[in-house]
Amino acid sequence: MSRRHRAEKRKILSDPIYNSQTVAKFINRVMMEGKKSLATKIVYEALKKFSERTKQENILEAFEQALENAKPSLEVKSRRIGGATYQVPVEIPPDRRTSIAMRWIINHAKSKPGRNMIEGLSIELSDCFTNQGSTIKKKDDMHRMAEANRAFAHYKW
Repeated sequence: MSRRHRAEKRKILSDPIYNSQTVAKFINRVMMEGKKSLATKIVYEALKKFSERTKQENILEAFEQALENAKPSLEVKSRRIGGATYQVPVEIPPDRRTSIAMRWIINHAKSKPGRNMIEGLSIELSDCFTNQGSTIKKKDDMHRMAEANRAFAHYKW
């Protein structure tokens, strides 16, 4: 069913402590089964540990920098042309870049063995802040894949 106009993005209220929409979106991404108070506690505790680990005074700036380091700028999309499927590199819109970075950080924090979510998030954020760790490796792999398929860039649609 087609739409006559684009769907409107919902406005997200900024979080109460840092007054940031980015942190509020991050809390919503961490939330599972509607338990927002638990997700809020996890994110705020992780941000405190993250600031202690990186020795940054402004927690919000450090968080934004870690998120910026994790954001990919290119991705590959499959495009079928004449029986062959090509991996075509395309630029990622800003909202999707942020969403992908948050998803990667949260998934890698969950997969840390022997750690709870607070510890995992603080470690993953500090790794992103220093441009190392599994999230940055995933971003580099994505960029490498886009670079390898640069010859098919003219198939963009």
